[in-house]
Amino acid sequence: MRFLFTTTTVMAEQDERYEHYKGQPAKTLDQALFNLANYNEKMAELIKDGELSAEDMANIHQLSYTLENALQKLDKEVDTLQEVLEEVHLASETMDYETVKNQGKVYLDTSAKIVKK
Repeated sequence: MRFLFTTTTVMAEQDERYEHYKGQPAKTLDQALFNLANYNEKMAELIKDGELSAEDMANIHQLSYTLENALQKLDKEVDTLQEVLEEVHLASETMDYETVKNQGKVYLDTSAKIVKK
């Protein structure tokens, strides 16, 4: 029984140790893309010289939480975008002009935020 308690205690301590930063939220696609661009820039600045200090490592660790939040939101948005495109695809097969027009606009507006021209 003592082993079980020790394992649980160690796991709780690890969870606490790794969950101490929340990072900036990414509640919208625009916010996720903004955070991704800005925090990528911050990370690039820290690693550009190749020499990383302990402080640099701590900063990278902290900003990685915001990047993870942004990527999780982007992943969800891309999943939704795939569903919208599938609606367009199926509507185009059945000549459903209204759905193609409406959902096509949703698809294009959203994907334009992700794709650089």
